[in-house]
Amino acid sequence: MDVKKIKKNISYLLGWFGLQVSSLIVRFIPPRSLYAAAQWLASLGYRIARKQRSIALDSLATAFGSELSSSQREKIARDCFTFMAKAGIELMYLMDKPGLIRKSVELVGRQYLESALSRGKGAILVSAHFGNFPLMLARLSLEGYKTAGIMRPMRDYRAEKLFQQKREKLNIKTIYSQPRKACVDASIRALRDNELLFIPIDQHFGTGGIFVNFFGRKAATATGPVVLAQRTGAAILPCFIVRQKDDTHKIIFEPPLELAQGPNDEETIARNIQQLTDIIEAYIRKYPAEWGWIHRRWKSQ
Repeated sequence: MDVKKIKKNISYLLGWFGLQVSSLIVRFIPPRSLYAAAQWLASLGYRIARKQRSIALDSLATAFGSELSSSQREKIARDCFTFMAKAGIELMYLMDKPGLIRKSVELVGRQYLESALSRGKGAILVSAHFGNFPLMLARLSLEGYKTAGIMRPMRDYRAEKLFQQKREKLNIKTIYSQPRKACVDASIRALRDNELLFIPIDQHFGTGGIFVNFFGRKAATATGPVVLAQRTGAAILPCFIVRQKDDTHKIIFEPPLELAQGPNDEETIARNIQQLTDIIEAYIRKYPAEWGWIHRRWKSQ
C-alpha cells in the first residue's frame, strides 16, 4: 500500500471538496452573506487540513523566526486560510460577472503598464501566489489587455479543468510551465504580440533555477522573467493584488525593474532575480496573510 499516494489523494479530495462547497455557497447563499460563509469554510479548513496547517506554521517560523511570537504566526496562518477561502468564493461568484469584477478591482500605477506596452514589446508582470491573483488576470483581460499567464497545472485534474474553463471564458491565455521549450516559445510569442505575460516566481523551483535570499534563507527560484526580458526587450513590472478592508481589491503596478548588469550572464540574472525576490518579500512582510504559506518554499537547500 502506497501511503504517500493515499495521503496525496486525500489532500486532492479535500481541495475538490472545498471547491464544491464554495460552488454551493455562491449558488444558494445571498451575496451579502458570502464572506461570512467563507470565514466558516476557512475555520473548518484550518481544523481539518492538518498537513496544510502544519506547513503554513512551519513556513511562518522559517520566515519570521523570533521576529514574531507563536501566537502572531498562528494568527497569520488563520488569516491566510480565511483569505484563501474568500478568494475561492470570489472566483466562483465573480468570474461569470464581469461587471462586478470591474467594480471590485481597482488599478493603481497603470501608467507604468501603459508606458511599457507603448514600446510594442509586451510586459512581463512578475508577481507571486499573492492575494487573489486569478482575479487580477481577469480584471486586466476585461480592461482589454491581451493577457497570458505561465502556470503549473493543478495537481487535481478536475480543479485544473474547472479553472481553465473560467480563464478561457475571460480570454486569459494559459501557458503551462512544462514542457519547458513549449513554454518559452509561447511566452516569446506572447511578448512579441505585445501581450501581458504574468509570471509568479515565489514557489520552490527545484534544481532548475538559482538560489537567492528570501527571508534570510536561500530559496530555489525561477529565472524566466529576466531571461525573457533579455531575449525580447520587454519591460519587467512587479505587480500585486491586495485585498482591502471592504473586500474590494487593488492591483498595484510598481515601476519597471531596471536591470542590473553583472560581470557575466549568470551574475546578471542572479542580481535581478534577487531584486524581484526582495520586492515580493517586501509585499509579503507588509501583507503577510495574502501569501500562500501552505507551500514548502525552502524545500531545496
